[in-house]
Amino acid sequence: MAAATTLIADRFVPSLSADWAAEGDIKRIKTLSAGAHRSLEPVGPQYLAHARRMRHNRTFSEDDRIEAEARAKKVDTEDDDGDISEPEDPSMFKLEAKDWKSQDHYAIMGLSRFRWKATEDQIKKAHRKKVLKHHPDKKAAQGITDDDNFFKCIQKATEVLLDPIRRRQFDSVDEEADVEPPTKKQLASGDFYKLWSRVFKAEGRFSRAQPVPSFGNESSSKEQVEDFYNFFYSFDSWRSFEYLDEDVPDDNESRDQRRHVERKNMNARKKKKVEDNARLRRLLDDASAGDERIKRFRQEANAAKNKKRLDKEAAEKAAKEEAIRQKEEAEKSAKAAEENAKADRESAKKAKEAAKNAVKKNKRVLKGSVKDANYFAAGDASASAIDSVLNDVDLVQAKLDPEGIAALAARLNGLTVATEIKGVWSSEVGRLVEAGKLKAGEAASLV
Repeated sequence: MAAATTLIADRFVPSLSADWAAEGDIKRIKTLSAGAHRSLEPVGPQYLAHARRMRHNRTFSEDDRIEAEARAKKVDTEDDDGDISEPEDPSMFKLEAKDWKSQDHYAIMGLSRFRWKATEDQIKKAHRKKVLKHHPDKKAAQGITDDDNFFKCIQKATEVLLDPIRRRQFDSVDEEADVEPPTKKQLASGDFYKLWSRVFKAEGRFSRAQPVPSFGNESSSKEQVEDFYNFFYSFDSWRSFEYLDEDVPDDNESRDQRRHVERKNMNARKKKKVEDNARLRRLLDDASAGDERIKRFRQEANAAKNKKRLDKEAAEKAAKEEAIRQKEEAEKSAKAAEENAKADRESAKKAKEAAKNAVKKNKRVLKGSVKDANYFAAGDASASAIDSVLNDVDLVQAKLDPEGIAALAARLNGLTVATEIKGVWSSEVGRLVEAGKLKAGEAASLV
């Protein structure tokens, strides 16, 4: 930019006359100083305007006109944001303002891309652009004399979209915002999860509870998938259908007629609500029917259930086999114990019989010893002497246990001399007397 020429205003402020005096309530405090010479230079907007005029060699009026045109052009292009710029469909210019309830307000405002996501600021910007382009006064200035029906549609669309309640009513029935469920052909060639995610993302805009769980993908966990389906199967929708209500007659119509229309509208809303809930449930049923994650979770659950059942059956079988084994071992042990006891009994019986036989044998030895000693008689022993000796032998035997009988028999066994035999008997009788088992004088024939 070329250097601007500085304009210096050369003005002299005259001093007050000597006879000047304050008038009215003005009180003179000090003497006023004399006037001084100062250079005044333009600054701020004034300086920039001066520099612009000097650069372009314009007069004041010419510069004002050119700047006004630039500002107007700037207003025309202000907020020309590509995000809210859509080519206008010529068929919209044929819309009738009276048919506003059947019109697509987002398309009229050039917000088809955003629809229910459009912010209030975007709606206002779009309205400003449409007004600057289609205002009847502007068209008249351009020589266009067609009616202002489309401008009225713009105004009505803005009125609806900037009113939160009416906009929600319109969004409730905005079929252009709906996403159709994928067809079998699309599912066969496309990503199952992406296709259904678009559908339920669009449906989620009607949920009172936010945020809405996402549909997820093939790697979603069981908890995430269950959260999604549980959320949508118990979906709490704010969607209403007042926008489609039949207009209630004006106050000058009959009261009965107004009530009839109101009841009709209420019943129609309920019916549409039921139909919409059934539609959403069908979407969920179709999605879950083809959801491989659910199939996989069921297979895993069945496998776990079967494993648990098989483990239980195996444990029961093992316990049963163990019980049978323990029973068999117990029976085997009982049988072995019985056999051992039987063997012991037989062995004891044999031992007892052997001992009994041994006792009998030893008793025969004892009796045989006195017989061999001729019953201790000189010459032939009389019957009374024999009985007396044998009775004493029986008396001594009765005082001895089998071991004692065996010991005595061992001492007598092999003796043939009467005196030796009698000596053994005499010694045994003496021992028994000392032990207190025999009284003195008993078994006298053996002493």
